[in-house]
Amino acid sequence: MYLEVESLEKRYGHLAPSVADLSFSLGQGELLGLLGPSGCGKTTTLRMISGLVQATSGKIKVGGQDVTRLPTYRRNMGVMFQSYALFPHMTIAENVAFGLQMRKIRKQDIAKRVASALAMVRLEGVADRKPRELSGGQQQRVALARALVVEPDILLLDEPLSNLDAKLRDNMRNEIREIQQRLRMTTVFVTHDQTEAMAICDRIVVMNRGKLEQIGTPLDIYERPATPMVAEFVGRINRLDGQWRNDGAIAVGDSLVRANASGGAGRVLIMIRPHRIDLEAAGEASVGSPEANVVVGTIRHINYVGDTLQYAVATAAGLLQVEKATSSATDPFQPGDSVTLRWKTRDTLTFSSEATG
Repeated sequence: MYLEVESLEKRYGHLAPSVADLSFSLGQGELLGLLGPSGCGKTTTLRMISGLVQATSGKIKVGGQDVTRLPTYRRNMGVMFQSYALFPHMTIAENVAFGLQMRKIRKQDIAKRVASALAMVRLEGVADRKPRELSGGQQQRVALARALVVEPDILLLDEPLSNLDAKLRDNMRNEIREIQQRLRMTTVFVTHDQTEAMAICDRIVVMNRGKLEQIGTPLDIYERPATPMVAEFVGRINRLDGQWRNDGAIAVGDSLVRANASGGAGRVLIMIRPHRIDLEAAGEASVGSPEANVVVGTIRHINYVGDTLQYAVATAAGLLQVEKATSSATDPFQPGDSVTLRWKTRDTLTFSSEATG
């Protein structure tokens, strides 16, 4: 592995640690996402990797070398901040060149590398402008060029897209991924947006309250969440309390639900993704099977959000959210309609009651 983080911890005084016993690694050329809610410690982790924040304990290794106590300028890492941190009094070329000047690179080489970096982010014609003369998306590209121009061993991106509107954010995340793959740049990407992490990261570290919840590919994180926190944070989900029965079914309210998980004992938390539930008009009474769960219910309300219809359905198991893609300008259902809900047993996620914090 190229970057190794071992038992990393950061404490401020006598407060609870901002980051505690955090370990992960990534290979050369890999893009790893640090994902989690605000305050979970992901930016602090990024700053410890860069050297901007000193770790209280633990180790950071790059290519097998321990860099934990090295100053930032000796780590050869490119950092792109959430605010972009461009110098307003400098031209774009001067902003991009700043890191090279700090590294005492020859002037003739600086000019070539600045031109190449701006070309890489498609900003060839703005070298003499000031940051205030550029759009938010262009400023974001300048910040990326400044991070790349030093030819870093590792690129660190701290919420780089949070200041952009939704459409531009989608475009820019694709551009970042394309540049990262083309350069085979080892990259750590901090975000609280699960869609961003799922879209561009090779693997994702999910953090919560300074600790590691799960690490895996986007598919692992979404389809096989290790904890309820991961299941709820990465995508939308229904959450219901149940009780294991001796026959392996789960009693949820006045309904029985089955899962692929082996039967246990006592209380259990079950979760179902809204888009994995099929919705049909109520017909003849249906019963569940080893392959599918069936419950009946009544639509309480409907939200139209463009490409998706969101239904809230009252059932004997509890209130369930169901999401379906819109297929026409009219909705076949109305509030008050009786409906049948079906979902596969494999889509019923189960967690022990001890994991439901």
